[in-house]
Amino acid sequence: MKDTLGWRSVFFLLLMAATAVAPLNAQDGADIQNPNIDMAGHLKIAMQAAEHRESRRVSEKEFMRMSAEPETIVLDARSQQKYDELHVKGAINLSFPDITIESLQRTIPDKTTRILIYCNNNFRNAESAFPLKSRPTSLNLSTYITLYSYGYENVYELGPLIDIDASKLTFEPPLNSFWEKTKRKLHAMGREISVVSSVRNSQRSIAGLYYGFP
Repeated sequence: MKDTLGWRSVFFLLLMAATAVAPLNAQDGADIQNPNIDMAGHLKIAMQAAEHRESRRVSEKEFMRMSAEPETIVLDARSQQKYDELHVKGAINLSFPDITIESLQRTIPDKTTRILIYCNNNFRNAESAFPLKSRPTSLNLSTYITLYSYGYENVYELGPLIDIDASKLTFEPPLNSFWEKTKRKLHAMGREISVVSSVRNSQRSIAGLYYGFP
C-alpha cells in the first residue's frame, strides 16, 4: 500500500531517535534504567498497529451492523464521567488510563473478541460529552495501539466525523431526553457567554488605551 502520508518514514525516524537516546545518555553519565518502559518498543509496535488499522476503519452503518452481531464488544475508553454523560448504547467503559493487563483480562478475557471503538473526535455538536482532542492525540489512536500491543488484533474503529444530531447510532441517555437537551444547551450558552465576555474585555482594553483609563 502506497505510503502517501509518509507515516512509515516518520515512525522510522522516531524509532531511530529512540534507540539513540540510551548511548547519548550513557555518554553524559545520565544512564537511567527502567525495564518497565520501552520507548523504542512502543514506536515499533505503534508502526505495526498503524498499518493494521488502515483496513479497519468502518462507516457508521458498518459500525452499527457489526455491533449487533454476537461476540462483539463496543469499547468506550473515555473517562467514566464523560461515559456517564453520554455514550453509544451498549458500549462498555474502560477508561484509557485504566487499561492494564489485569483490567483487559477481566473485561475482555478472549483476545479474539471483536472490539469496536469510538472516541471524542468521532462526534460534533456534543462537546460537553465529547470534547475535541487534537488530531494526533485522538483517543481512537491511543486505544487502537494499546489494544494491539496487548494482543487484541480483532479491532475496528468508527471512522467518520458525525454530527450527533444526524447520527443513526443510539445513545444513552437518549439525545431527546429533557436533561440531555438541557445540558447541551447550557454548554452552548457557556461558549457564547465566553465569546461575548472576551469581546467586551477587548473593547474595554481598546477604550482604555484610547481614553487613558484602565
